[in-house]
Amino acid sequence: MRIAVAQTPVREDPRDVDALRESGRQVRALMSEASARGARIVHFPEGAICFPHKLVMSVDGPDAVGPADWNRCQWPVLRAELAAITELAGELRLWTVIASVHRLTEPNRPHNSLYVISDRGEVVSRYDERVLSNTKVSYMYSPGISPVTFDVDGVRFGCLLGMEIHYPELFAEYESLDVDCVLFSTTGVSPGNVAAQARGHAATNSYWVSVSVPTQHSATAPSGVVTPNGDWLERCPTDGSPSVAVVDLDNGSEVAAEAMAYARPWRRKSRAGVYAGHQVTDPRSEDRTAAF
Repeated sequence: MRIAVAQTPVREDPRDVDALRESGRQVRALMSEASARGARIVHFPEGAICFPHKLVMSVDGPDAVGPADWNRCQWPVLRAELAAITELAGELRLWTVIASVHRLTEPNRPHNSLYVISDRGEVVSRYDERVLSNTKVSYMYSPGISPVTFDVDGVRFGCLLGMEIHYPELFAEYESLDVDCVLFSTTGVSPGNVAAQARGHAATNSYWVSVSVPTQHSATAPSGVVTPNGDWLERCPTDGSPSVAVVDLDNGSEVAAEAMAYARPWRRKSRAGVYAGHQVTDPRSEDRTAAF
């Protein structure tokens, strides 16, 4: 399975029609590049079309954070760009995972989401961010409620978004759902070292992790793909340019074989209670003060 992970500029004003259209154009250009390089799926960062800024959206802004006024969003333009992306995915026969705000029925706040677009040019699933920041849940978005998996050519993917890198239980959940690769999209790399956490989640769960971030963070945390043993396989340039890194996910490769063949199966076996049959009843085991 060949996958492309992208980094694109994130724009923060959903009222800016030209900016929304430029974001869509850049996304489609990278889709075409990924396809030309043989990718079957391309993965974009949170806010790939727009990541509405809390102060831009605030009814108490621009100097104070308050409830978001989603009527400020140019919804027709956003929908048009997403529709064009969906159409191109079908033309290129390229699975595309693209982040966007997902509008709900008023007065409900929208979801912060990842759309899963198939190589037939159809939205086949959507992941909604479940663990939101204080600002997001207080003023901007409705949280999602469930994990999402989808399969491409026998490879199973899971999706995470935003600040969910900080929650190892979400990554463990996807291991239990038999995913081969988690697609994580974000706009920020702090607090905490997102790159280090991604490597830890990949190594702990013995699966691939694709990390997609904006170009604004490329100097210190470019987009890239982590192997099941916790090493970076490939990353985008650090020069702030819109780009894709293209890699092959091969569970039989040198960087993945040991983790997939030994580490992951043993962790599952150990969690299933393998130790119970080896535990003993012994006074010297039970007495915690027994010396030597």
